[in-house]
Amino acid sequence: MKVITFNDIKNLGISPVKCYEWVNEALMHKNEAILPAKISLHLENDAFFNVMPCLLPQQDAGGVKVITRHIGRVPSLDSQIMLYDYETGTPKAIMDGNWITTMRTGAVAAHTVKNLAVKDFYEIGVMGLGNTGRAAMKVLLAMYPDRPLKIKVLKYKDQHELYTAYLKAGDPSGYPNAEFVYVDTYEDVIRGSDVVISAVTYTDKDFCSDDCFKPGVLVDAVHLRGFLNCDLSFDKVFCDDDKHVCGFKYYDRWKYHAEVADVITGKAAGRESDQERIIAYNVGLSMHDMNFANKIYQMCEGVGTEISLDPPTDKFWV
Repeated sequence: MKVITFNDIKNLGISPVKCYEWVNEALMHKNEAILPAKISLHLENDAFFNVMPCLLPQQDAGGVKVITRHIGRVPSLDSQIMLYDYETGTPKAIMDGNWITTMRTGAVAAHTVKNLAVKDFYEIGVMGLGNTGRAAMKVLLAMYPDRPLKIKVLKYKDQHELYTAYLKAGDPSGYPNAEFVYVDTYEDVIRGSDVVISAVTYTDKDFCSDDCFKPGVLVDAVHLRGFLNCDLSFDKVFCDDDKHVCGFKYYDRWKYHAEVADVITGKAAGRESDQERIIAYNVGLSMHDMNFANKIYQMCEGVGTEISLDPPTDKFWV
């Protein structure tokens, strides 16, 4: 069994476009995955342990991710992945899950924009500028290197400047197609935007009133919070997995909802007009984690550290 570290993975130089392709591949084959709902153990002070299993028979792989959040730890989120051979149950690797979690979440957000936004989207409002928010825009900019884009970034301490500098440094040309504009309020982010990408991790109220959202807007609620009013007024709601959202407060009052996987495979309608207001809740699927982990494991010949837990080899060993 291999131990594959955060730096082992980061140093592979996996491109944002490749992350998008892996996300799309997993969604195209979602119905073949064995994907129970995640188990969430909530602690005090908004801390948690989430256990996320999945099996991918078509890839002869599967496993479990454990992701934890503890306030006061830096960073507060941390995760590990155990990857197994599906046919034999043999452990193949234990690996850091932080790069995988962040990049697959960002790629899912970009995938949602590509498949559910109006085709000529131009103005993008972004808030929540941490690792996940950076990953989402990094993948999206890689997918649209030539499209003119106006990206409205919510001011917060110095994070808006760090966010923009990070993105521009990630491309030799500095993304000349993208104009970054700093704005002061949630309403400034949302009003007039064709796409709203929110990676804000916590809020106890809606970001703004319903009239701030223009016809045709796509709200990509990466961390789910702040858009309850949209649940009641928007034309369509999309998700990554129905089992993970069926407990949402207004689930029974959504006008129309479907899984993104069913949209891209032609089993459900997606956007049908440029006037529809759409919100997407991608809760996060271990299917993506296992798909990324298995692809990365295959790339790690000569990378990582081989270990053995020395399991028993005799049937009777007590």
